[in-house]
Amino acid sequence: MEKVLALLLLALAVAYAVPDPRGLIINLDEGELCLNSAQCKSNCCHRDTGLSLARCAPKASENSECSAFTLYGVYYKCPCERGLTCEADKSIVGSITNTNFGLCLDI
Repeated sequence: MEKVLALLLLALAVAYAVPDPRGLIINLDEGELCLNSAQCKSNCCHRDTGLSLARCAPKASENSECSAFTLYGVYYKCPCERGLTCEADKSIVGSITNTNFGLCLDI
């Protein structure tokens, strides 16, 4: 267990020692693989289906489909751009199944 921890710490030290850490863990550009929205510059880690790989994507523009919120950090529809509101039916079941979809509107 100690060896695994030492290897993990060494890998993190190497990742942070790189002058431009873009693309390693955080600050990912559109189209790069992600595990969570916090990794992306756009704050949207998007996947098409439950079995597809998630990639960073731009936020939804006005009158586009959007997700209100996800518990998992990965969206089927990206949240709205700044200044827009996602008008969706919000439910607990929809939050769990990631199906709270709506439209981005300027209110």
